[in-house]
Amino acid sequence: MKQLKFKSKCKISKVDVTEDTLTGRGGVALFVRYLSQVNIYALLVEAFGCIRKSEKGQPIWNIFKQILCFFYDGTSRHLVYFDQLKRDEGYAAVMENTSGEMIGSHQVKRFFKGFSWLCGGMFRRILKQLFIWRLKIERPEQMELTVDLMILDNDEAAKRHGVGPTYKNVKGFGSVQILWKRKVVDAVFRGGSKHSNAGHTALKMVTELVDLIRRKYREDVPIVVRMDRGFFDEVNIAALDRLNVGVILTGKIYDHVKAYVRALPAERWKVYDNGHQEWEYIEFGYRYESWKKYYRAIYTRPAYEGEQRVLDFARPDNIIISNLGVNPGVVRGCSAQMRRELTRVEAIIHSHHQRGADELPHRGLKDFGFEELPFKRFSPNMAFFYCMLISFFLFETFKEDVLEEILPVTSYATTVRRKVVDFAAKIITTSRGIVLKVTQAVMDRLRFDRLWERCQNPVSISV
Repeated sequence: MKQLKFKSKCKISKVDVTEDTLTGRGGVALFVRYLSQVNIYALLVEAFGCIRKSEKGQPIWNIFKQILCFFYDGTSRHLVYFDQLKRDEGYAAVMENTSGEMIGSHQVKRFFKGFSWLCGGMFRRILKQLFIWRLKIERPEQMELTVDLMILDNDEAAKRHGVGPTYKNVKGFGSVQILWKRKVVDAVFRGGSKHSNAGHTALKMVTELVDLIRRKYREDVPIVVRMDRGFFDEVNIAALDRLNVGVILTGKIYDHVKAYVRALPAERWKVYDNGHQEWEYIEFGYRYESWKKYYRAIYTRPAYEGEQRVLDFARPDNIIISNLGVNPGVVRGCSAQMRRELTRVEAIIHSHHQRGADELPHRGLKDFGFEELPFKRFSPNMAFFYCMLISFFLFETFKEDVLEEILPVTSYATTVRRKVVDFAAKIITTSRGIVLKVTQAVMDRLRFDRLWERCQNPVSISV
């Protein structure tokens, strides 16, 4: 085959080393400035300042800064990546550090091994403070929380303390989490062999969070909690009902429930249409044999999937248990219109169907971080996981406070990194200060000067 020759006026003739300070992670500078302006370091130092045993080494706040940015950068999940970053002068510059202030992998490992299992409570306290911070900014008229169990698949990792068989047929850790608007606002990290409702952990978490909301935000705000059938227990329903908290719970369909539903007259069935699919539903009072109180039950079954109707034997039936419309205390702080809307059967079905969307924060968290944890002992893995949760929370608020004009707030971490983090920048030191320079194309595409301005003035977290 004849080889063709192509001439180029811009052909590279050699390669060489530049003395300029350059980085391929120019967007990290925005996140670094945002972290300092929201005052997250004060929270972390207040909680964990005692971990530092001597004046040698880096201050606690600087270690946390580099760990939070390690998660935000997302280039590697291995701790040895810190050694590579330590040698990168450009990365140190966008971190607003000198090369000597960067930490290596051994420092990170020693840092996490300094946490005991008791530190989980302090990390949870920080998550709750971040939650109240956003509540006071957004001021919602009603609260919808979701309780769910997230599995961290560590099946292929070396042996880890706490890793056990999970309901997803893999070995891993489990985290019971409370979700609110794409954010994890509380979590309990534990071994994977424990089922969703083990020890009534979820109930304790919700009880504490409801008390916090009513003390720190608004006493009469209506709160609705969604749970799947893993938490189906009258103890959970009755306890939340006594707290005047709304419950929307996926129930278990027993044979006697099916028999009762089949005996109901056909004319009592109604249709709920969300615009894409129809569900037939019927409403009745529900009390299992050992239960002390009747609750509202809504039995649903899809009428069709796509263009094809579903036959009776193939219908994925559901039963929704709720106290909305039964306990007037749940909606006592609502207007008459909101009270009617919250207690409508169609609104309850719609809210229950949001359980699918409620899984998206888990997907977002795993896209942002990773499932396989790096340590063999449980306590450092727990601390590492909570640092990932705090980073993810701040990542979500960063999108809302800084990136909203250029990206949807629902964007996953992979998209944000590709568009807002991975671009070249040059750092120049002058007599008047340090300047971060980007190309005109980046400046125009991202409106980088506008993003930098938005980083300077977010609402600070009150300590």
